[in-house]
Amino acid sequence: MNLQLENLLDWHKSNHQKVIKGRYINLHQIEPLIDDLSSSFKISVLGHSVEERPIYAIEFGQGKIKILMWSQMHGNESTTTKAVFDLFKAVDDADKNFDWVSEHFTIIIIPMLNPDGAQAYTRVNAAQVDLNRDAQDLTQPESQVLAKIFEDFKPDYCFNLHGQRTIYGFEASGALSVLSFLAPSGDEGRSVTLSRKRAMNIISHIYNGLNPQLSGKIGRYDDDFNLNCTGDTFMAAGIPTILFEAGHYPDDYEREVTRGYVFAAISIALAGIALKKEDVDGDYFKIPEHQKCFFDIILRNSSGDDIAVQYEEVLQGNKVLFVPKVSQIGDLDRFFGHKEIAISSAGLYDEEDKKIEVGDTLTEWNNSIDLTITL
Repeated sequence: MNLQLENLLDWHKSNHQKVIKGRYINLHQIEPLIDDLSSSFKISVLGHSVEERPIYAIEFGQGKIKILMWSQMHGNESTTTKAVFDLFKAVDDADKNFDWVSEHFTIIIIPMLNPDGAQAYTRVNAAQVDLNRDAQDLTQPESQVLAKIFEDFKPDYCFNLHGQRTIYGFEASGALSVLSFLAPSGDEGRSVTLSRKRAMNIISHIYNGLNPQLSGKIGRYDDDFNLNCTGDTFMAAGIPTILFEAGHYPDDYEREVTRGYVFAAISIALAGIALKKEDVDGDYFKIPEHQKCFFDIILRNSSGDDIAVQYEEVLQGNKVLFVPKVSQIGDLDRFFGHKEIAISSAGLYDEEDKKIEVGDTLTEWNNSIDLTITL
């Protein structure tokens, strides 16, 4: 079980599932990969979405510890889906470097819980419901599918796989949040129950494993309790649940670098559980809580107000267009930009001499700097 971060990333660089890449990942792209999985994997359809798309489950392993994972609960959060297909490749690796996974675990992964949202590249499902706020009411077929497999499979651990926006980082250091984690609360008092403590300790193990390359760039999500959220509901039921959030790495809007770190994080988490690290007290609360302190672009104005630009992700055909929208104008000294451009302008006007306002699309600056991205 060679789980050094460098070795994991080296394996991933050479062997990741190259058929899927970028931000727009839909059911049509992953179904051929599911069909091509070896006999080591058991494939089933758990149910169907609002628009009658199948919701697949992939089961593998013969171990005693049961793990349930799900990805793309939010349809536009695709990085973790790429990472779980990388995990499938690793488990089936001819070099048998990952045989320990199947020996220790029985794992069920739902690679795309919200296929309608994935098709439309939206957070919500086809009924415009956020599935991560439907854990109690279970109004949606996708939520019902997840609740039923949770009840039937009776997992020992749950991995809730998501993607976070580019706005997260750390005010004190100016570093961005590449990955973040949470052991969600199971009650209003945010009690550290045995199940929550175990999730915290595994997160501490992940943090220590990733730290050699991501020091200062790993965050902790806030733990406000909301029983309508899936993680909180499952934790309240006594099952250690870990939220994984795939964030932004510098200049990696395709989230391909982050994908490798997510793969490593999942692998390290599984190793930690196999090695009983859930009972080894870690420093979970020493992992810094991240803040909303980043914009995609800040135009730093030496003569007046700064301009913050945030990308609005718009599906255009099979590509995601990142439309630069003015998000804030004013003194932005406490914020950071993934890209910062020095400007000097007493009045803020665009190329057509129109005053720039919040909500405007700003595709270029000074007729020379293109602010758009298409992936």
